[in-house]
Amino acid sequence: MAWIPAKHISPGGFLILVMSCPERPTTRLRNLILAEPILVVPVVHDPLCARIAEQAGFSAIFSAGYANSAALLGRPDVGLLTLTEMVDCASRIVDATSIPVFADGDTGYGNVTNVVRTISMYEKAGVGGVFIEDQVSPKRCGHMAGKALIAPEEMAAKVRAAVDAREDPDLVIMARTDAIAVNGIDDAIERANLYYEAGADLTFVEAPESVAQMRRICREVRGPSFANMLPGGKTPVLSASELEAIGYAVVADAVSCTYAIAKAVQFVFSELKRTGSSASYSDRLMGFDEFNRLVGLDEIREREQSYSCRFF
Repeated sequence: MAWIPAKHISPGGFLILVMSCPERPTTRLRNLILAEPILVVPVVHDPLCARIAEQAGFSAIFSAGYANSAALLGRPDVGLLTLTEMVDCASRIVDATSIPVFADGDTGYGNVTNVVRTISMYEKAGVGGVFIEDQVSPKRCGHMAGKALIAPEEMAAKVRAAVDAREDPDLVIMARTDAIAVNGIDDAIERANLYYEAGADLTFVEAPESVAQMRRICREVRGPSFANMLPGGKTPVLSASELEAIGYAVVADAVSCTYAIAKAVQFVFSELKRTGSSASYSDRLMGFDEFNRLVGLDEIREREQSYSCRFF
């Protein structure tokens, strides 16, 4: 928050000051979704990866259950994480970065009463947007088998509850449907439109199985659409420009961060166990000074020096 002096003095002799507030993360995320080109959001599961994403130049990031389940529990995305665990993860990411965070609200963790609490807790954590989905609990990753859905009217009620619960009208509410895998594309499109009518700002028709289905979604769903790219999943993996040409407003890269870390650590530990030393792969690691800059040591040093404190 900055105080900016006005260009004149009031008749009473007082300097008139106006307060300039930074744009809220909710407003920033909403504007990014509405703007062109397509918004690309990488999924991150911890503050370190969030900092790397911001450093790479991304305008927003996503905190999602699939990656969080792997990072926090070492388990698959099958509804094991609680609301408080998910909010805590998102809150830490919010604190580590200056870009908006889109958060995963899963099924809302219950009925409309639970949805209200979900939105309230995420809003207090400082996220820019939240999505909820129409699976029954415990939910599944959208590209896994065994999904089941609640009635569309029940989900629409959850969307209305989410919209009514937000204190900041710019908090982005996204509604996800997993109906393609259960009932087919026609039901998925009907549900997405129903959720828009209930007040959703954005819809996410999960796991389309062809480019033709993706085109139908963007053509027939009344409002901005969200795409989820997951290599090895059910949906064709397209570039951001290809998705924008189809009509998508936002695309999440769901797994690159998590899979890259898993593969890299797997290699490093294998070599460490085999050789007993990190020398063979030291050129592939981030250096000590570079890593300390990434996690903000320079800023901490500057702050401590400004207060004449002992510094690192």
